[in-house]
Amino acid sequence: MIKTDLSSFDNSWYKPGGSFKKLAWYLINLMVIKNPYFIFIGPKVFLLRAFGAKIGKQVVLKPAVNIKYPWFLSIGDNTWIGEGVWIDNLDQVTIGKNCCVSQGALLLSGNHNYKRASFDLILKPITLEDGVWIGANSVVTQGVRCQSHSLLAVGSVASSNLEPYTIYRGNPAVSVKERIIKS
Repeated sequence: MIKTDLSSFDNSWYKPGGSFKKLAWYLINLMVIKNPYFIFIGPKVFLLRAFGAKIGKQVVLKPAVNIKYPWFLSIGDNTWIGEGVWIDNLDQVTIGKNCCVSQGALLLSGNHNYKRASFDLILKPITLEDGVWIGANSVVTQGVRCQSHSLLAVGSVASSNLEPYTIYRGNPAVSVKERIIKS
């Protein structure tokens, strides 16, 4: 039986940006974006845009958000990103308009291939279409598309696509009912 051999892991093919760019972002992310005491949204948006993120109007970025690589991030108008959200965007993460990513949620666009002894890196984009709500402490994994106005309930794990206007709950998340939005 073949065993996992992490000494053979090699992701030298993965080049998400130059060393200086990554270091500069790491320091800014630590001091400003991820800082639980930095409450000002304007400078966060400015810095994210300066590093290549596409950020819409009226975006709310709460304290202690962690963003791996802003150059792989797009956030639409009127979207809220809650406290302690981790956007581990090794690949593109696209968040539509009027979305809510609640506190403590994880968006994980990378993983490892457990079927390979070398534990190869797997990257796939994540898309949250307009009106999506990702509940507190929920996880969205690589390659998932959360379609228009879908909802992932608190503490749930989305490892496959979510249908529009549908509420999902559990690990793995399953459809529990229709999402009806009233005026």
